[in-house]
Amino acid sequence: MSVRYGLLALLGREPMHGYQLRTEFECSTGLTWPLNIGQVYSTLSRLSRDGLIEETDEAPEPGKVVYRLTTAGLTELGEWFTTPVAPAEHPREELAIKVALALSTPGVDVSAVLQGQRTATLRKLRELTQLKAKADDTADEAWLLVLDLMIFRAESEARWLDHSETRLARTRRRAPTSLPVDVQ
Repeated sequence: MSVRYGLLALLGREPMHGYQLRTEFECSTGLTWPLNIGQVYSTLSRLSRDGLIEETDEAPEPGKVVYRLTTAGLTELGEWFTTPVAPAEHPREELAIKVALALSTPGVDVSAVLQGQRTATLRKLRELTQLKAKADDTADEAWLLVLDLMIFRAESEARWLDHSETRLARTRRRAPTSLPVDVQ
């Protein structure tokens, strides 16, 4: 997701000024994506240039500009919500690359790499589960959806680590320890 669509979605709720948008963006993403206020204003500038938002006459206080969606902005937001997110085309996942490189790097214990990651992943899974248990089902609905995705990804990573360890163990059992010798 880009900041562009996040801000358009927030402006789809109601007109807001820059600091409101930053605060709402961070709250809506469960504080998982902090925004720099400069990034907010540069994005607002591009959205305005592209005709997707416009300034309103409302001003909660001097110097604050309130923005609202234009018809074009509402159309683009609708298209974004109805367009599925494409899966990553290249598996540039650092963990997968790290394990793949560990396989061919002399002196690296791949099992230790997998176990170290498993420990960290399970620790993270436990932390996420605790956060979910503390959240309010009604007030924190958006945060709970973000947490669920993070939990599912951690569970998926743990499954992949288990699968990788099993695959490596199976492959190593099949690998010949020495070349067969034809004795006659």
